[in-house]
Amino acid sequence: MSPEIIRYDPIYQRAVIDLWRKCDLVVPQNDPGEDIQRKLAFQPELFFIAVKDGQVVGSIMVGYDGHRGWLNYVAVLPAYQKRGFGKKLIDKAIDELGKLGCLKVNVQVRRSNPSAVGFYEHLGFKDDNVVGLGLRLK
Repeated sequence: MSPEIIRYDPIYQRAVIDLWRKCDLVVPQNDPGEDIQRKLAFQPELFFIAVKDGQVVGSIMVGYDGHRGWLNYVAVLPAYQKRGFGKKLIDKAIDELGKLGCLKVNVQVRRSNPSAVGFYEHLGFKDDNVVGLGLRLK
């Protein structure tokens, strides 16, 4: 049975952070609780979780800048991977971005995570032959 994809609700915060930890998405420079609070202050309607049998099994935090959409914190519990749950989350994000008039969807993947690259390529994402640069402000 597929999970239900719902909008994030703060009652799930601990479960979502635990999910991110189990999926190795938490890094020292990012406080996951603060990341959630920032998302709730900006486009909270684009933050979704996958729930199966009352358990949070997946998440996707979506952003839209008026031209491009971005996928962040895409996660599925390891025990539920390779069952189509990640695709269902991506499909939800793409559907919501399409309703907003989004022209392109981007995702950044750490070089240390080749399985994630393969997952996105399987869904039709392509290497844009660009370099992702960042400047940490905090």
